[in-house]
Amino acid sequence: MSTATVAKSRPAQAAKPGRRRMSLPVVLLLIAGALVLVSVVRLITGANGITSTGQMSTALRLAVPIGLAGLGGLWAERAGVVNIGLEGMMILGTWFGAWAGYQWGPWVGVAFGILGGCIGGVLHAIATVTFNVNHIVSGVALNILALGLARYLSKYTFEGVPQGSSKQSPPIESLGTFDVPGLSDLLVTLNQKHWFVISDVAGLLGGAITNLSPLTVVAVALVPLSWFVLWRTAFGLRLRSCGENPVAAESLGVNVYKYKYIAVIISGGFAGMGGAFLSIVASNVYLDGQTAGRGYIGLAAMIFGNWMPGGLALGAGLFGYTDSLNLRGGTSNVHALLLLVALLLLAGALYLAWRRRYLPALITAVVAAATYLWYANTSEVPSQLVTASPYIVTLLVLSLSAQHLRMPKADGLPYRKGQGG
Repeated sequence: MSTATVAKSRPAQAAKPGRRRMSLPVVLLLIAGALVLVSVVRLITGANGITSTGQMSTALRLAVPIGLAGLGGLWAERAGVVNIGLEGMMILGTWFGAWAGYQWGPWVGVAFGILGGCIGGVLHAIATVTFNVNHIVSGVALNILALGLARYLSKYTFEGVPQGSSKQSPPIESLGTFDVPGLSDLLVTLNQKHWFVISDVAGLLGGAITNLSPLTVVAVALVPLSWFVLWRTAFGLRLRSCGENPVAAESLGVNVYKYKYIAVIISGGFAGMGGAFLSIVASNVYLDGQTAGRGYIGLAAMIFGNWMPGGLALGAGLFGYTDSLNLRGGTSNVHALLLLVALLLLAGALYLAWRRRYLPALITAVVAAATYLWYANTSEVPSQLVTASPYIVTLLVLSLSAQHLRMPKADGLPYRKGQGG
């Protein structure tokens, strides 16, 4: 069966006005505009930490497990299976990664973390694909099962071991870190100059190539690799056809069950790698409750990215950055970002007014004014707000982007072989 045949089998979709995908030049222009705006805010507020190399490096490290969970969700949902169980698969990845990493080394731990996530993927696939269990119910059950299993296994294996307990594994050997020789130091120096835009770009690039773990490089490479496999190969086209119209795919000879199983198992492997990253790279020990909802945030990043790898990566970076503000004592940084939010809302209000959507423009302008008054009349924000910022950003992003999303048509729908008659 040719790729063109599957493509022709998919129903043509009428283009909706105002929903065209942005071209690369437009995306680059928006990113450049955002960098200029951030630089302006940094100069006004004096909060140089918002674009420091250390801040960006921490954000990348925190974004990796979220991005891996999001990639897992992307693979499953492109095949038509909703994967709420990403959190549970990450939990299995943290425990299996720590258990094997402690005994046989960090790379073996990564492999076992992936295997643990794949086991969760198999369970989810059996429930949803073979037995047609509701995808949400199966995912929630898997999350509960994984949490209980990890706690039981931790008590059974780590308790009584030197530096271990029922809630913590012994330390795991590090994978190590590296910089790009010469370039990393140059970008750090430029960032410390605090020049307009140049230092901000240097901080962004410096954070991406400073104090890197080899597993971070692997995780980042998986984003374009996933795009290539899903959108540029016959295998990917068949898999995506199962999430758009499985009946039509079956009529052309695609084994829908097989592709759904493959997608969900790969999904679990990605989530398990994200869990192994948490226990081996981010903290070098397994801790009870270590995932802290990152599986759900990864799912939110995938939705924010409109089920596309590039958008998913941007969403993971956004959530990782807000999480990094909490780790690096970011009350003053978050206060400075209130001004950035106010300016972004003002820009949104002007855009809505230009589109002649006057009521939404007015509401957005009022919110922008309230945010600016909050910034102008305070010197810092409560620490509780900084702690909750990743979850607040998750809710805001999902609520604001909900009207511009297009999920796979058959995502979450039950399927039985031969149901097309």
